[in-house]
Amino acid sequence: MATSSTEPEPEPEPARAPFAPIPGSIAPIHASPRVSGNFPCSRFVLGGGVAIFHLATARVVVCWHTVERYWFLPKGRRDAGEESNRGAEREGFEESGYRNRLLPIPLETRQPLPHNVREEDMALFVTDPVLMQLVPASSRTQYILFWYIAETVPPEVEASLNKSMEESATAGNPTPYQYPPKYPEDLTLESRVKLEEGGYEPVHHENTAVDAEEALYESYLLPVEEAIYRLRRTPLQHEVVRCGWNAICARYEFESYIQ
Repeated sequence: MATSSTEPEPEPEPARAPFAPIPGSIAPIHASPRVSGNFPCSRFVLGGGVAIFHLATARVVVCWHTVERYWFLPKGRRDAGEESNRGAEREGFEESGYRNRLLPIPLETRQPLPHNVREEDMALFVTDPVLMQLVPASSRTQYILFWYIAETVPPEVEASLNKSMEESATAGNPTPYQYPPKYPEDLTLESRVKLEEGGYEPVHHENTAVDAEEALYESYLLPVEEAIYRLRRTPLQHEVVRCGWNAICARYEFESYIQ
């Protein structure tokens, strides 16, 4: 990952009140017309991207391309045989240097309930994609990209993953990627934030890029509103941040109400 940039350092902003929503809903406002198409496996590629939030400080990871000079959220193609959501977490780490795991949030989704599971017994929060994009990858290939909401991992998970990486390292692969454990179902956001009391700063790993292109990226943890502003010229990605943060705030409000 690059260590310098021609872009000025982001100006520090006052700390944001925890879980204060941004004006707008918890769903992206943009929807394209429905389309039909057929793509054999040799003509499409699946990928995933993540908005990685640090809950305790209301910040989100945003990447900066040091050559082409634009801001973006980390994303990329999933590996063959890899689950799309896990691929999104891995790509988030490789492009930004921040370990992350998908965060269950309230979403209005069209996915059906599992068979023989009553609606009242369903989990209130899900890790489904908040947005799907269809992007032409070339004149012959369709890129299907899913956007997820994630969080930086807490200190104990960070330490555990580092230890696991060291134990599984080989001469050919000295820093093998370690998939994080899923977010615990019984962990409220308030309890999650308390895991980082004392001003803990998420660990930023250096040299996580896997190719020359990714080595040109820098990453920053920016306040949510500043990130939305920086991403304003990147199609839809500012919406991923906005609706993701608002869904997180909606979960916090709901958990506070039922306690």
